[in-house]
Amino acid sequence: MPETSELAAVDHSEEHPLKSGEESRPEQSRETPAVRRRLPVERHSLTHHFSVGGQEGYVTVGLYEDGLPGEMFIRMSKEGSTVSGLMDSFATAVSLALQYGVPLQVLCDKFSHTRFEPSGWSGNPKIGYAKSLMDYLFRWLELRFLKGEQGILFELARQAPPQPESGSVVTALRQVVALGDAPVCVICGSLMVRNGSCYRCMECGSTSGFS
Repeated sequence: MPETSELAAVDHSEEHPLKSGEESRPEQSRETPAVRRRLPVERHSLTHHFSVGGQEGYVTVGLYEDGLPGEMFIRMSKEGSTVSGLMDSFATAVSLALQYGVPLQVLCDKFSHTRFEPSGWSGNPKIGYAKSLMDYLFRWLELRFLKGEQGILFELARQAPPQPESGSVVTALRQVVALGDAPVCVICGSLMVRNGSCYRCMECGSTSGFS
């Protein structure tokens, strides 16, 4: 009897891990694999020039049919440098993240306002001072694609050219006639406009005499 009970206990302990392993397999199979949304062979793209702290470069964003970004390429002016290699590799990682479904808003929130060199004035009035290259690029992406400032891309050719207003044409002709034999300003070289009995320069404000 004791031997029988020991054998039963051993058999029960060996069956338990097998059951736990079999029960864990369905849980693993329930995980949904990530699906990559590839861009079409021919796609629209947008290229933007930037300059941060003396580092110039170009960022090119490839777009899906619905206008959302699906890939990004970053080319720095100094090819072969450490910054150029890092930005190229980082752009590849961001492209894969976008194609595997990571929202652009998540990336912008994560990388905006990161601080490291190079940093400085960007020359873009909507961004101003950029704390880093990452800060500039993702704040620009947010302005361009998430805050409604991207406008209608690639449809400018379809729009009819604006018709000049008749009032503006008449005003321009009147100004040209008013110039007549107006002299040239001795200060800045611009044509002067009659102001009473004298002429006044509209650029620098100097006059040809008493007005």
